[in-house]
Amino acid sequence: MMEEEEFEFAEDLEAILHLTPEVQLAIEQVFPSQDPLDRADFNAVEYINTLFPTEQSLANIDDVVNKIRLKIRRLDDNIRTVVRGQTNVGQDGRQVKEITRDIKQLDHAKRHLTTSITTLNHLHMLAGGVDSLEAMTRKRQYGEVANLLQGVVNVLEHFHKYMGIPQIRQLSERVKAAQSELGTQILADFEEAFPSQGSKRTGGPSNVLRDACLVANVLDPRIKQEIIKKFIRQHLSEYLVLFQENQDVAWLDKIDRRYAWIKRQLVDYEEKYGRMFPEEWCMTERIAVEFCHITKVELAKVMRTRAKEIEVKLLLFAIQRTTNFEGLLAKRFTGCTLTDQKRKESPLHSTNPFLEDEPGEDVGTEKDENLPRKPKAPDNPFHGIVSKCFEPHLYVYIESQDKNLGELIDRFVADFRAQGPPKAGTEEGGAVLPSCADLFVYYKKCMVQCSQLSTGEPMIALTTIFQKFLREYAWKILSGNLPKSSSNSGGLTISSLLKEKEGSDAAKFTVDELCLICSILSTAEYCLATTQQLEEKLKEKVDKVLMERINLTGEMDTFSTVISNSIQLLVQDLDAACDPALSAMSKMPWQSVEHVGDQSPYVTSIIMHIKQNVPIIRDNLASTRKYFTQFCIKFTNSFIPKFINHLFRCKPISMVGAEQLLLDTHSLKTVLLDLPSIGSQVLRKAPASYTKIVVKGMTRAEMILKVVMAPHEPPVVFVDNYIKLLADGNPETFQKILDMKGLKRSEQSSMLELFRQRLPTPPSGADGGPSLSFSAPTPEQESSRIRKLEKLIKKRL
Repeated sequence: MMEEEEFEFAEDLEAILHLTPEVQLAIEQVFPSQDPLDRADFNAVEYINTLFPTEQSLANIDDVVNKIRLKIRRLDDNIRTVVRGQTNVGQDGRQVKEITRDIKQLDHAKRHLTTSITTLNHLHMLAGGVDSLEAMTRKRQYGEVANLLQGVVNVLEHFHKYMGIPQIRQLSERVKAAQSELGTQILADFEEAFPSQGSKRTGGPSNVLRDACLVANVLDPRIKQEIIKKFIRQHLSEYLVLFQENQDVAWLDKIDRRYAWIKRQLVDYEEKYGRMFPEEWCMTERIAVEFCHITKVELAKVMRTRAKEIEVKLLLFAIQRTTNFEGLLAKRFTGCTLTDQKRKESPLHSTNPFLEDEPGEDVGTEKDENLPRKPKAPDNPFHGIVSKCFEPHLYVYIESQDKNLGELIDRFVADFRAQGPPKAGTEEGGAVLPSCADLFVYYKKCMVQCSQLSTGEPMIALTTIFQKFLREYAWKILSGNLPKSSSNSGGLTISSLLKEKEGSDAAKFTVDELCLICSILSTAEYCLATTQQLEEKLKEKVDKVLMERINLTGEMDTFSTVISNSIQLLVQDLDAACDPALSAMSKMPWQSVEHVGDQSPYVTSIIMHIKQNVPIIRDNLASTRKYFTQFCIKFTNSFIPKFINHLFRCKPISMVGAEQLLLDTHSLKTVLLDLPSIGSQVLRKAPASYTKIVVKGMTRAEMILKVVMAPHEPPVVFVDNYIKLLADGNPETFQKILDMKGLKRSEQSSMLELFRQRLPTPPSGADGGPSLSFSAPTPEQESSRIRKLEKLIKKRL
């Protein structure tokens, strides 16, 4: 039982004494020891084996046990000493706390004593200062009062928490009374020096008033404001008399005299009163600002009374002189006296105008402010401080621009009729019409002028005017001068085609008319791009809240329509020139052709018209390459279906006739592939989108002729060959092929029934359309006659 209890005690002790690695490491650092008993990983078995490595060593077991017991007794003594030493710690701590409390009491006493001495000194200073302040106030010794009053006010701030003491409260009331007396006295002194009534000034600047201004800085701010208000009112009283509404100099044509008068007054003030007021009062700027406010009101009043007399030149003259004066104020003053609200209302100058400034523009701005991509100039805080009064009358300017633009459009129309359309072979041929640039230059001038007058509703009104005349320009100058497609001209007859006597007048439009269409197209493209830029610049110059109301999308669509119509006219012209040749092709006796020769006369005629028209169009659209590509695509999309349609009219066709038609088709395909660069010394690869259209369309025409050339016996092979080559499940197309082969109606009926039977079933869910999709036939699937024909075509080409 004893052994078991000792074993359990050892386990409990080991569990209690189990320390974390961090704690064990700290103990080893503080109490380094080589004794195995002190190790954290102590193993009793290993330790006993170390003490008694052999059986013979067990003879010394009593000595080892005695040493361990001695060590245990020493440890017990050390622990007992440490525990007893901790019994006096509480008493020592209480002694220290008492000493600290005494020191803290001494510190409080010292602090209170220092505060009392400082307060007494302040009280002495305050009492003496108040007595001196009252005495100096009576003697008007403002120079000494200015310095003393500030000191007294500063000292009085230390006694705010002592206002419950009667003596302190009495001193505070005496200070307030002194301040009130000083304010009343200083205002009276200024009233005496600068009386409000009377035309003559009985006083003037003095050292007393200068020192009084320093005192006013310390007094209630309302005293300072009252001094400034009365002085400025008295200083500008003459202005109100000279420029009364009923005076001749009050009208806009003599607005320069107003600004000349204030300039003289500011110079006079600087000479006489510049040193009387403190510099931080900014009295010169305040006088100028008050003059601007009065002028704005007076001008608005006189313009309201005489609104019918305002003409656009007079209005622009007055605005220019006013904005020049505002610019002069910005150079002279900082605008520190203006309120935050005024600065928020000041419109911003745009630094990114629509076009470069034209010399001689009388818009009242400096050139460098209108150069593109310049850093934004600092805002003028005085902008609009006077000129804002002109905004209600800007309708005069807007109406004037409406009239001027109407006259400009009429002049453009008259000039175009007088000078005629651009001539082929000249620099004007195919170029942008000069009137277009003139229109947008005038637009730019109006926009810059109006943006300096106002960035609000007048800019929206001007934008409406711009929209109106952009549409008129598109209608009267561009669309109105497009040649009519119904003009009379000669064409090719069937006999002339057969005799290979092609005429040079087959095209409906003359060369000059083609140049005119290209010129109108180029002008419309220029107008489209420039109108987009105009919209962006208008949005830059107008107030942000009005930006959404500027939208020139409708006008840009109008110019896009002119471009589309111009391209369509060019396509129709070339298309119409090819119509007689296609008609001749469909009326030729293809059944009686006996041998395959060179390309047919109708192909030569088509190629001739292409070579006549396309180089002219390409050269005149050199600056608008993308629209020339559109022309080529649209012509191909129109010509190829028409060619295939006329191909179906060629019936019946013999085998040799089909071979000749296949040769002609290949010739046309080659010409169409080279269409974008035909007749050009610089060979350019045609766009991939265009090449794809030509290859797809003309390959279908070739497949039609290959089907016609194929024998119709046996019928199953013929039908399957048709389905593979054309991939067209429309019975009407198959009917046309049978007509071209010259089959009888009875044969056609059986063929059509077989065709319907041989059509593959469309996949589930697919639309039941007439077109099918098949892979192209391999050469092994074609007949030997078709391969022979292809070799013949290649040899002849």
